[in-house]
This record gives sequence, C-alpha cells and structure tokens, in this order.
Amino acid sequence: MIRGGFAGGFLAAGMVALAAACAPTTERETGTVRVAAKVPVAATVTQPPNETLTPLVEQALPNVKGKTFTSAIASFPPGARAVPHRHGQAFVYAYVLEGTMRSQISGEPARTYRQGEGWVEPPGAHHVLSENTSQTEPAKLLVIFISDTGDKIKVDDPPS
Repeated sequence: MIRGGFAGGFLAAGMVALAAACAPTTERETGTVRVAAKVPVAATVTQPPNETLTPLVEQALPNVKGKTFTSAIASFPPGARAVPHRHGQAFVYAYVLEGTMRSQISGEPARTYRQGEGWVEPPGAHHVLSENTSQTEPAKLLVIFISDTGDKIKVDDPPS
C-alpha cells in the first residue's frame, strides 16, 4: 500500500511538472498553470476518425492514352468513416483485405462487405457512405482506380 501511494504521488507530481514545463512562458515564470474548464459530457461532440489512403502504384496505362492505373490501401481505424466523396471519372474497384465495411453509392442501398469481398464504383459515382462497422477492430481495403491522367483520385464533398 505504501509503495502504491508513493508511486501515485510521484506520478501526480510528475504530471504537474510536465504541465508547468509545457505552459506558456508567462505561466512558467509566475508558477501558475491554467486548467481547462470541465465540459459536460453531453456537450462534447466527437467526430469519428477518418480513413487514410496510401498510394502503392501509379502508372500511366501504355495501351490506353490518357488513363492512369492507381492502387492504394485505404485504412480505417475502429469506427472510422470517410467523408462523402467522389473519384471523378475514375472506375473504382475496392476489395476488403481485413475487417468489415459498409459502403453506399448514391441511389443504391447500403451494403456490408467482409474480408474477401469487393465492389465496383462506376465513373462519376457519389460515394455517400464508407465506414468501418467495428468499434474495436481496424479495416483495410485494396482500392484500384482507372482514372483520367492528372485527376485527383479522391475529392471529398465540401463541409455542409
């Protein structure tokens, strides 16, 4: 018990020292550290995390003038959701490498895809939903784009 109390006190002292060290210069000089006001839990709004898109290969198609092949890994942390978006005039194929994803293209019903399943998105499609259905496990997609050379492969909708 004494060791636990001592360690806890030592940890608390360390946290105070860290807060003071990270404080703005005037607060360090006066020895005061401001503490943020408590925000009621009901007033706290958290956004789900976003996905990350990591390009793997980008190659102009030698036999199709003006078109580029791009492959990428889309990683979705637990609970992540992509902002509604478009892929320009690209033809898109998405394959679930791990986890479970929900996806919806405008005008179609939402569908759930598990590891080993995939879908296509026609050129000009509006991807209104893509989310990792798990709150505890990550999900990963292999995404293939056949796009117009020079076009962005993903354009998020503007904030509303």
